[in-house]
Amino acid sequence: MQSALPKTILSLTIIAIIAGCGPGGNLTVVEKRQVVMDMEEETLERLYREAPGTKEKIEKATGYGTFSNANVNLIFASAGGGYGVVVDNATKKRTYMRMALGGIGLGLGVKDYRVVMIFKDRTTLDKFVESGWDFGAHADAAAKAGETGGELSGEGDIRSGIEVFSMTESGLALQATVAGTKYWKDDKLN
Repeated sequence: MQSALPKTILSLTIIAIIAGCGPGGNLTVVEKRQVVMDMEEETLERLYREAPGTKEKIEKATGYGTFSNANVNLIFASAGGGYGVVVDNATKKRTYMRMALGGIGLGLGVKDYRVVMIFKDRTTLDKFVESGWDFGAHADAAAKAGETGGELSGEGDIRSGIEVFSMTESGLALQATVAGTKYWKDDKLN
């Protein structure tokens, strides 16, 4: 029985963190959309401040997406979840999305981060919005406490039609994981 307790604690911790990754459950649809729009605005302001050339890239792109994600690494497993929005620059249509990730590998820590995706062509944007699947492998280290530390990294073209920038918000993480990330439309907000 004792060996089951750590697994139960691990499972409950991951579930609690993922459940907390999104606009609050008691908010109206309009209020939830506003939370996502506020996150989008803050994320883009920070990206433009830290990497000024990205503003022009986003303006000229087919579209962009902004996501807020929390990721937990506990020894041999990682899990995370979040929310965001993809904006089509031509039509200004906003598609609200959810995300979840899971992986295996060595790691310990909690990391809250923001992701900005720049879609370079219509096919890639449409495919991402409709099927939304992404799979990645990464190794990174990030640390931030309060106003000190932090990380901004351009991951380049993870697919030929997407450029990704990630910014650590808080937490401490050291990980080497193979993580699968799934993005999908948020049926409640669209």
